Amino acid sequence: MDNLKQITLRGGFAKLFGQGSNFLVRVAYMITLARLLDPKDFGLVGMVTAVTGVYHLFTTAGLSTATIQRVDVTEQQLSNLFWVNILVGIILSLLCVVTAPVIAKFYNEPRLFWVTIATSVAFLLNGAGVQHSALLHRQLRFISIAGIEAVAQLLSFCFGIGMALAGFGYWALVAAAIVQPAANTIGVWLLAGWIPSAPRRGAGVRSMLRLGASVTLNGLVVYVAYSLDKVLLGRFWGADALGIYGRAYTLIEFPTHYLNGAIGGVTFSALSRLQEDHVRLKSYFLKGYSVVVSITLPITVFCALFAGEVILITLGPKWKEAAVIFRLLAPTILVFGMINPLYWFLMTVGLQRRSLNIAFFIAPWVTAAYLIGLPYGAEGVALAFSAAMTLFLVPCLVWCVYGTIISTEELFKTVSRPFLSAIAAGIVAYIFHAFTAQALNPAVMLLLGGGIMLAVYLCVLLFVLGQWDFYLDLVNGLLAPEPRSR
Repeated sequence: MDNLKQITLRGGFAKLFGQGSNFLVRVAYMITLARLLDPKDFGLVGMVTAVTGVYHLFTTAGLSTATIQRVDVTEQQLSNLFWVNILVGIILSLLCVVTAPVIAKFYNEPRLFWVTIATSVAFLLNGAGVQHSALLHRQLRFISIAGIEAVAQLLSFCFGIGMALAGFGYWALVAAAIVQPAANTIGVWLLAGWIPSAPRRGAGVRSMLRLGASVTLNGLVVYVAYSLDKVLLGRFWGADALGIYGRAYTLIEFPTHYLNGAIGGVTFSALSRLQEDHVRLKSYFLKGYSVVVSITLPITVFCALFAGEVILITLGPKWKEAAVIFRLLAPTILVFGMINPLYWFLMTVGLQRRSLNIAFFIAPWVTAAYLIGLPYGAEGVALAFSAAMTLFLVPCLVWCVYGTIISTEELFKTVSRPFLSAIAAGIVAYIFHAFTAQALNPAVMLLLGGGIMLAVYLCVLLFVLGQWDFYLDLVNGLLAPEPRSR
C-alpha cells in the first residue's frame, strides 16, 4: 500500500477531529447533567457499571482485533465470527439479568435491580456491530467510522438530557447508555454494506478465536484492576463518595479515552498492514507514538495545574470536592497515554502473551494501592492509584519493547522533546496561575492560562527543540492530493 501514509494521516486526522468534537459534546453533556442530576444519581449507575462493565469486555470477545490484525480474512470467517459475537451478546444479556439481584443485594440498594436489567439490552446491540465495525477498520474507512461515532454519541446525549429535563433522574444515564450502541450498530451496518451468511464448519477461525480469547482475557484483567477502586468506594463509602470520585475519574479519563480511540484504532489498523515490513512498521509506530505523547503531555500538565477551574466550569460548585481527586489523578493521563500505544504495537507483532503478563502484574499492583488508600476515602484511593501507575511507567515501557525492533533508547528519545517542552510550559503556567488565581474568574483563567501554556509548549517543541520539520512533514502528507488510480 504505497499510499498507506496518506491514508493513515487523513484517517488519524479525521478520527482525531471526530473524537475532539465528541469530547466537546461530551463535556457539554457532563456540564448539563451535572446540573440536572445529583452525585447520588451518578453513583447509583456507577455501582452497576463497575460490575457489568466486566461483561462489556466479552462483547467483542477480542474478535474485532483478530479480524483487523489478520493479513487475509475470508467472507466465511467474518460470518462465523459475527455469529460468535451474537451468541456472546445473548449470553451476556442473560448473565446481566441473572446477576441483577446479586448486584442489588451487594450494594444493599434495591433500585439497582431494574437498572441492571435495563442495561442488559446494550450487550446484544454491541455484539451485532462488532464485525461490521472491524470490517470498516480493515478497509481503513476512518472518516466513516468517526462520523458514525459522532452521530451515535449525539443521539445518546440528546436522549439523556431530554430524560433528565423530564425528571427521570438516574434513568437518563441508563437510557443514554442504551441509545449509543443501538445507533452505532445501525450505522456500521448501513455503511459496511455487508450481510453475514449462515455459519459453517471448516472456515479456519480457530486461530482467530485463540487471539480473541487472549485479547479478552487481557482486557478482563485490566478492567478488573481499574474498576475495583469504584467497587470498593461504592461498597464502603457509599454512592455520594463514588459519585464524586467517578465524575473526577471520568473527566481525567476523557483525554486517554479519546486519544486512544482516535489514534490507537488508526495506528493498529495501519500497523497490521505493515507487520511483515519491519522498517516501515518501526518508523510508523515511533512517529505515531511521538504524536500521542506530544498531545498527552500538555493535557496532563494543564489538568494538574488548573484542576479547580476545570471542575468548577464543567461540574459546578456542588462538585468542588472532586477538584482534589481530579488533580491527584492527573498523572495517569500521561501514564496511559504512554502505555496504551504499546499495547497496539504488541498486538501487531504477535506478543499478546507479553501484554497479558503485564496485565497480570498490574492487577495486584493497583489492587494493593487501592487497599492502602481506601481507609482515607476517595482522595486516598486516587493518590494511591496515581502513585502506583506512575511508579510502574518506566518498568512497563522497558518491558514492552524488550527484544523487539524498537529499543528503549529510541522510545525515550521519542518522548524526550515533548517532555522537556511540557516542563517549560508547566513552569510558566504555574507562575501565571499563582499570581492571577485570585484576580481572574475560572473561565478566563482556563482560557488565558491554557493559551499561554500552549504557546510556550509549541514554541519550545517546534522551534527550540527543532520539531518543526517533523510536524510540517505530517501536514504535507495530510494535504497531499489523492493518488490517481491506474
